Amino acid sequence: MPRPSALAGVDAFPRVRLGHLPTPLEPAPQLGAALGVDLWIKRDDCTGLAFGGNKVRQLEFYLGEAQAQGADTVLITGAVQSNFVRVAAAGARALGMDIHIQLEERVDDGDALYRLSGNVLLDRLLGARLHSFPVGEDEAAADAALERLARSLEREGRRPYVVHLGIDHAPIGGLGYVLAAGEVMEQARSRGIALDALVCASGSALTHAGILVGMRSSGETVPVHGICVRRVASRQRARVERRATELAAMIGRAGLIRDHDVDVCDAVHAPGYGKVNEAVGEAMSMAARLEGLLLDPVYTGKVMAGLVAQVRSGRIEAGSRVLFVHSGGTPALFGYAHRLEPWLSPAP
Repeated sequence: MPRPSALAGVDAFPRVRLGHLPTPLEPAPQLGAALGVDLWIKRDDCTGLAFGGNKVRQLEFYLGEAQAQGADTVLITGAVQSNFVRVAAAGARALGMDIHIQLEERVDDGDALYRLSGNVLLDRLLGARLHSFPVGEDEAAADAALERLARSLEREGRRPYVVHLGIDHAPIGGLGYVLAAGEVMEQARSRGIALDALVCASGSALTHAGILVGMRSSGETVPVHGICVRRVASRQRARVERRATELAAMIGRAGLIRDHDVDVCDAVHAPGYGKVNEAVGEAMSMAARLEGLLLDPVYTGKVMAGLVAQVRSGRIEAGSRVLFVHSGGTPALFGYAHRLEPWLSPAP
């Protein structure tokens, strides 16, 4: 676990327990052998709540704050196939709260399957009230739309809590990954595993920044490679630096993060968020056929593709012991069936 100072800092924030924690740490010998590394998987797809995923850890803190404020309704924004909003709906329902979801148009070629299956199907099954937002790359505007909805609900006598997306709001959810970093290292130590590198998604930056702060606050120097899933590296680096700096200050460790701690890779990012490219399709196929491990096209497939690219380029050295953080997202697979056709076996 993290050193007492880090843990005490996190414990100062309200939290509800939603996840099945700790999640497993498992070897991936066939996939690792194919890549020439000793590969391990942190199975945060197994956090339990409504198909799980990394956002469960974040929501323990967002919904903890919501409950501390006496909220009865949760508002959240995300892409049409967002894993975050799906788990937020499940968490809200588990705590007896209403849920409003704003779906943003981040993927411009979404077909009927994309709009009706996968996470959207689960949102509706959970009884979420869905709202559309026509823009996909304006976090401030998306948050402002949620705030207007919150004011409307207040006039109806509701007590809303907004889970903000934008950079100008405190990265509360990242605290879940400050703790997760300690969980990872405790599991690794108990099995005699010395990690050479950790690879995770870098999107909102809360998972990436939280892991980085958790590692450094416990004295761990393992390189944390963030694979860009939404922005190019030149934009993402500043976001991770800011979020990590804020999280460190929140737990009483200001000045903890240095510039060289932040590593981002956008080698497999194009053509953009939620788009399947050749590298992503190959990575998803390799994981499925060599390990029976299911990855999604938006996050984990892209992160595994980034890991592969880092190994093939020598950025992660051959023979390294590498930890891949599986952040979940499995339901999105069903919304991308048509786009995955080139990597599927022939239909009967």
